[in-house]
Amino acid sequence: MEILTQLWQIICHLFKESGFSQLSWENYVMVGISFVLMYLAIKKQFEPLLLLPIAFGMCLVNLFPGIMGLPTTEMLTESEMLARNLDPSTYTTTIYNGVTYYNHIEYGGLFYYLYQGVKLGIYPPLIFLGIGCMTDFGPLIANPKSFILGAAAQIGIFLTFIIATALGIFTPPEAASIAIIGGADGPTAIFVTTKLAPQLLGPIAVAAYSYMALVPIIQPPIMRLLTTKKERGIVMGQLRPVSKLERILFPIIVVVLVALLLPDAAPLVGMLMLGNLFKESGVVDRINKTAQNELMNIITIFLGVTVGATATGKVFLTVQTAGIIALGLFAFCLATACGVLFGKLMCFFTHGKVNPLIGSAGVSAVPMAARISQKVGQEENPGNFLLMHAMGPNVAGVIGSAVAAGVLLSVIKPA
Repeated sequence: MEILTQLWQIICHLFKESGFSQLSWENYVMVGISFVLMYLAIKKQFEPLLLLPIAFGMCLVNLFPGIMGLPTTEMLTESEMLARNLDPSTYTTTIYNGVTYYNHIEYGGLFYYLYQGVKLGIYPPLIFLGIGCMTDFGPLIANPKSFILGAAAQIGIFLTFIIATALGIFTPPEAASIAIIGGADGPTAIFVTTKLAPQLLGPIAVAAYSYMALVPIIQPPIMRLLTTKKERGIVMGQLRPVSKLERILFPIIVVVLVALLLPDAAPLVGMLMLGNLFKESGVVDRINKTAQNELMNIITIFLGVTVGATATGKVFLTVQTAGIIALGLFAFCLATACGVLFGKLMCFFTHGKVNPLIGSAGVSAVPMAARISQKVGQEENPGNFLLMHAMGPNVAGVIGSAVAAGVLLSVIKPA
């Protein structure tokens, strides 16, 4: 009988120490959401490079809330140190009211230190470096009017910011962090949020990357609604060739202008243009390949897993998060609509030489948004090839979202 009692006590102890007794219903719901995101990443291949690590980080932190391992510092007396079998000679001391205290430090875990790259704003610029190495600005240089469509899509960000602030639910810094989701640029959303509203990083990051992944689902209905069959079938003329000198001068000119006019956008735009200069100069092939492959992959893993690890149940499952997701979707839809509407204006003023569909690519989801313009255009005219024309607004949107972030950061101060 005594053996059975001891066995029962051991079982009870194991249960108390297990995750089953420590997790709340919110944690289990978040684990279920992480499974859905993993399914979308693996089965549907929706932005798997980021959605998969984000989902797995979300799963880990809700199964094991202590995985972030926040560092702690205690001041212990000599007797308390000895009771814990700690050697007082290895710790620094502080004398307070004549009593010697030993500073006992519990260091943070792996995820805590990896997260510092997000918290300190290191990972997003490095992601932009890799993007710059992979981006061809040729279509934008060949057709500078594409800048207008890239800028038009950013109107959705500023309109959403005004609406979110007017609702009174969010503070201006929070509203700005939510509005930047409309740019469909995950690193930029993270960069802005860590500076203005770090407490909302989990929901905003998940929303931003989810909407980036859902571009093929969200954009086409808006594009068809705002354009006619005739407009969607417009065939655009071939772009002019772009010289190597133009390609080299472009990143240098852009970074000089942005750094002088909008310093807050310089970290993102500067790294983007540095990567592009690596690519176009043709003299640093090893660095170019490293930045767009090994470095980009490493930072993507660190960024995705640690951002996912901020989405705990108690933080994520709130009315506030529902508002973030709804406003983020509104911002993205509005940005797409503004791009298409400005595309219609350009179509009108050029007497039908511009297909309005390329305006939807003004959001920063490169190159997926450009591919959607191509796909919807070919549905109306199989001989229509809009991809290169749409890449102009698409890469302009990358610059535009970073500039929009710089404007918000320069105007709004953290609470």
